[in-house]
Amino acid sequence: MQKKVLWIILATVLASNLQVNAQYAKTDSTYNKWFIGTSLFVLFGNFDRENPPNFVQLDIGYRITGKDVIRISPKTWKYAWPNGIHPFLNKAYKKLEEKFPGYVREYGVTASYARFLWKGLYAQLDVMPTYQIFANDNGKKIDNGFQVFNSYRMGYHIKLFKDKFFFQPSICITHRAYHTQLPDGFKQLDDKWSKFIFPEPGLNVGFNF
Repeated sequence: MQKKVLWIILATVLASNLQVNAQYAKTDSTYNKWFIGTSLFVLFGNFDRENPPNFVQLDIGYRITGKDVIRISPKTWKYAWPNGIHPFLNKAYKKLEEKFPGYVREYGVTASYARFLWKGLYAQLDVMPTYQIFANDNGKKIDNGFQVFNSYRMGYHIKLFKDKFFFQPSICITHRAYHTQLPDGFKQLDDKWSKFIFPEPGLNVGFNF
């Protein structure tokens, strides 16, 4: 994991030296309004041998104006430790005594709105309703659930290769705003932890068209 973090930091430094004036002017109508992308940071997690999330995400976005952006992002992943444990800053993450008696598989669609504040600096709200499947250690389904998972994000949009691609390092507060009751064994562990996590890093990449 430390090597992955170092690669992320290196990529951020290299990209930040390219082009930082990323905001589109109000009078500029030549920029591409549509884009697709994904979360590069979370994809790195799929190489985790101990708790791979089997994460898949596709971002589909539209620039309403040079400053206002909307996006939908279908995604799926799984996890075996409570979402309230910070994966980098809390030593309880991946401890056996904090592990669920199985795992949670989630399917969701994030609806996002971003507003550019200054140059490439933006603020973004993500709201994601998810369908949850609770499974035991053998992969057998034991229950269903529903969750609303929000992110309150600040980031920077960096143009790459004449604005064909972009790179967005960010940081956010995640908030489990609502969820149905978890099954026995999951609930007791989840209740121990906060509904908020901060800071959580993000690293999105995309292609404009």
